[in-house]
Amino acid sequence: MSDAQTPGTNTLIPGTDKKRTIMTENTEIKKTTVTDTPTGAATGISTSIDTQQQQHHVAVLALDNVSYAYTKGGKKIFHNLSYTFEAGKVYAITGPSGAGKTTLLSLLSGLTNPTEGKVLKGGADLASMDRYRYRSRDIGVIFQSFNLLPSLTVSENIILSLDASGKKFNLPKKDIAAQMLERVRLPREYENERILHLSGGEQQRVAIARALSYQPNIILADEPTGNLDLTTQDDIMDIFKTLAHRENKCVILVTHSPEVARQSDEVFQLEALRHRKAAA
Repeated sequence: MSDAQTPGTNTLIPGTDKKRTIMTENTEIKKTTVTDTPTGAATGISTSIDTQQQQHHVAVLALDNVSYAYTKGGKKIFHNLSYTFEAGKVYAITGPSGAGKTTLLSLLSGLTNPTEGKVLKGGADLASMDRYRYRSRDIGVIFQSFNLLPSLTVSENIILSLDASGKKFNLPKKDIAAQMLERVRLPREYENERILHLSGGEQQRVAIARALSYQPNIILADEPTGNLDLTTQDDIMDIFKTLAHRENKCVILVTHSPEVARQSDEVFQLEALRHRKAAA
């Protein structure tokens, strides 16, 4: 293992002032902060923030010494991970195939439980909570393959999530669906379009609109820009940054894209355990 990847250290992402944490076995994850540094000024990790910023960045999800294996006593995908996710930030989870990125997203979304340790939501153990309520109200999940229903219209796909949330709304659901399309920059005439008639970028926008429709505080996305051209990728990232920075949502993205990582507020990298042991 090179000096730049010593467990528990932060490395500078080339061409940015962003720090990246290398997540390694038996190593607690250190929180890193992106600082907007004026040209010519020194870069580094911010060690103090003002009261207003501190109130804005509230911890909403946390990993507490989390380990995971697919089978009891089987090989661990990752081991003793600790990390805190705050409101008002975009996070990028990166790493090679097999490092456990999608598995980590499943743990954060409550679809599976850790083998050891806890996933905490607002300080409470997610395993002891009503996870159906958590998934249908508190988080919005954007899948890599969109998971839109092709037999339904754009509006109907969004309304389906509104129905599943069980929440009461002040506006008709069709009007809410129209508002969500505006938020993801799709014209209102898309409401009655079938999913099969849309491009990949348009389907991704509908998937984001569906995830936002019931006003969750946490957005989880698996490779949200993986099949998009660079212009559309930047537009989608702008939507995510708006959700975090203007609406104070916690946005967590799994990505292979260096550009997505560069545009995120915090980046941490998972490494496959087998690679870590070989490097050691």
